[in-house]
Amino acid sequence: MTVLTSATEQTLREIGIAHKVDEQVLRLAKLGVEAEIDGIVASSHEIKILRAQFGDKIKIVVQGIRPSWAVPGDQKRFATPRQAAEAGADYLGIGRPITAYRNPREAVAKILQELDG
Repeated sequence: MTVLTSATEQTLREIGIAHKVDEQVLRLAKLGVEAEIDGIVASSHEIKILRAQFGDKIKIVVQGIRPSWAVPGDQKRFATPRQAAEAGADYLGIGRPITAYRNPREAVAKILQELDG
């Protein structure tokens, strides 16, 4: 895991990290790659810099996915499933938009439809 999708640069400063979010994500990813990880968890906002640095060397699991019909909630750095997939995510982590929906199966169907778009 790099930086939580609910975190901002202000959040990082509050815990003593002076880096911008994307710099911190890249720093942590480099440490992981040096330790021979196969993948990383990040937000959709960092996919571009991670791909530029590591190409397809690692898998990118993207959290903070919010379909177009879902509310962001506490997520600060989020994207729709389609935006994340088009940006280069290998896997999407979609929790609350499914579990909090009145009919989780319907939510999954709506997400798949949005991905097919």
